[in-house]
Amino acid sequence: MRKLMLLVAMAAPFAQAQSLEVAPQSMLRLPNKSASVHLEHLRVADSATLLLPATLTELKIDQLELGRDARIAIAPSDVALRIEARRARLGEGSEFSAPGAPGTYQRAARSGRSLDLKLDAVDAERLAIDARGGAGAPGYVGLDGANGQAGGCTWGQASRGANGDDGGNGHDGAPGGRVRLSLPQGFAQERIVVRLEGGVAGKAGAAGKAGKGGASKGCLVYRTDAGASGRAGQPGQPGLAGAAGELILQPL
Repeated sequence: MRKLMLLVAMAAPFAQAQSLEVAPQSMLRLPNKSASVHLEHLRVADSATLLLPATLTELKIDQLELGRDARIAIAPSDVALRIEARRARLGEGSEFSAPGAPGTYQRAARSGRSLDLKLDAVDAERLAIDARGGAGAPGYVGLDGANGQAGGCTWGQASRGANGDDGGNGHDGAPGGRVRLSLPQGFAQERIVVRLEGGVAGKAGAAGKAGKGGASKGCLVYRTDAGASGRAGQPGQPGLAGAAGELILQPL
C-alpha cells in the first residue's frame, strides 16, 4: 500500500501539470521525465526561454503563447521532435530555436534538430525557426620544434633544431535540420523565416614552428659551428561546411 501511495505521489505533479508559464526574462527547463508531453496552456513571457530536453519527442499544446523575443529552445538530438499546437499566438521576435551543437576536439558537431511543427491556427506577424547545423571544431595547432643544444667554444657540437609538427585538419560542420511545417493555408510564406544552413567548417590547425639550431654562447675568440634549424610543419586542411537542411511546407 505504501508503494502504491508513493507511486501516486510521484505521478501527481505530471497529471496536474496541464499548464506551464515561464516568467519574463527567465529560463525554465522542461523536466526530463517523459518522451511525450501534453499541455493545455503554455505561455512563455517576453524575453523568456523554455528549454526542451533531447529526450522529448512529442509536445502537444492546446494553446501556445510566445511573448516578445520569447524562445522555445530545443536540445540537439538525432531523433526528430514533433510539436503540435491547436492555437498559437507568436509575439514579435519569438523563435523556435533548434540549432546543432558545435564540435569539440573529442566530439563531432551535431546537426540541427529535425522538427515536425504543426500549428492548426496561428496569430503571428512572423514565424521564425533556427535549425542550423553546428560548427566544426578547428584542427589541432602543431607543436613547435625544440631548439638545439648549444655547443662549446672550442669543442663539442651544437645540435640541430627539431622539426615543427604539422597542424591538424579542421573538422566538418554538421548539416542543418529537416523541418516540416504544417500551417493554415492562409499564412503567407513571406512571413516564414527558417534558417537551415549547415555548420561552418572547422579551421585548419596552424603549423608548428621550426626549432632553432643550437649555438655557442659567451665565447670570446672561438666558437663551434651552430646547428641547423629544423623544418617548420605543414598547416592542416580546413574541414568541410555542413550540408543545408530541408524545409517542407504542408498547408492545412
